[in-house]
Amino acid sequence: MTSAKRPKVLGAGLIALDLVMSMDPEKPIRSWAGGTCGNVLSILAYLGWEAFPIARMNGDPASERVRADMTRWGVRLDFTACTPTGHTPIIIQEIRLGRDGSPTHRFSWSCPRCGKRLPGFKAVTIGAVETVTPTLPGTSVFFLDRLSRATLMLAARASAQGAVIVFEPSGKGETKLVAEAIRIAHIVKYSDQRLAAVGGAMQRDAATLVEVQTRGAKGLKYRHRFGRGVSDWMHLDALPAPRLADICGSGDWCTAGLLAQATTGGQAGLRQAGAKGVRAALRYGQALAAWNCGFEGARGGMYAIDRSSFDRQIEALIAGQLEVMVIDRSDQMQDSSIACPACPPVPSRRGAPGGGRRPSPTAWGSFVALKT
Repeated sequence: MTSAKRPKVLGAGLIALDLVMSMDPEKPIRSWAGGTCGNVLSILAYLGWEAFPIARMNGDPASERVRADMTRWGVRLDFTACTPTGHTPIIIQEIRLGRDGSPTHRFSWSCPRCGKRLPGFKAVTIGAVETVTPTLPGTSVFFLDRLSRATLMLAARASAQGAVIVFEPSGKGETKLVAEAIRIAHIVKYSDQRLAAVGGAMQRDAATLVEVQTRGAKGLKYRHRFGRGVSDWMHLDALPAPRLADICGSGDWCTAGLLAQATTGGQAGLRQAGAKGVRAALRYGQALAAWNCGFEGARGGMYAIDRSSFDRQIEALIAGQLEVMVIDRSDQMQDSSIACPACPPVPSRRGAPGGGRRPSPTAWGSFVALKT
């Protein structure tokens, strides 16, 4: 598929560096591009889309690790250094066993060495609008999960060009901006754990065509507006995961699956897909979510399974066949030479990033080195 024929997605929101700590203390920390927006765009690039994240990366080690990881999957980096630049957010994900014996995870936004807050999200500013606007024609999807006046201006312009606007509320943000985002979004998707009720979706003055509420192991419910009015809520049970290693990122895979199947043609394509197409696309997204549970990290399977095996396993899941997944960890990227900007530089231990044991919090500084 040539670049000109590939569907295009732009995204503005949380793009972070995930540092994933396994339940196995012998495994090194793995570092991947993450955040809701970062995951959705990376997955869509993996599925064949041309993906353009919009961010304010300043060239620090965390941003360079994110760039390298996204480049691996073909993500376009044209708009990742919008000014004013800043530190890339860093999120620590620690995988644990829950009380019921199943894996769970804990997120941390604080440095385990100095205790200070790690870099957080900074929304793009008005200066990015004129920089990004020329690339909006031909865009199938504009995705946003964190809001600013600039992201809403870009979303409105993308909508005018025929793009599907997709909004995943994070549960944070100014009420006025959230209401405006919901009003212009064609797809609104949220977790019942994060935001149980979204005001404004499906109201008469809203552009919303599809509203999706994910419910974890209980599946999801959704409603649409493809007929004369708003449909009743409809339910889709979750697909069973063939293997349960970590549920982190499964919602992002569900989103990417929905978009990959129902929005390649922008707004016109979404309307053409209609109720039947959206239901099939959601089922595809659920299959991706179930498959993702077999791997540690929000997108761990992308590093462990070749693309042909991925396609075959997703087809099997949709058909109700729970395949045993072959996991090849030799291809995973494990470079974790990232640290807290507040920590003083400490020389990294030789060999640690590629294969050393996971450091304890007190050893964090000897594991990583930051050049500031």
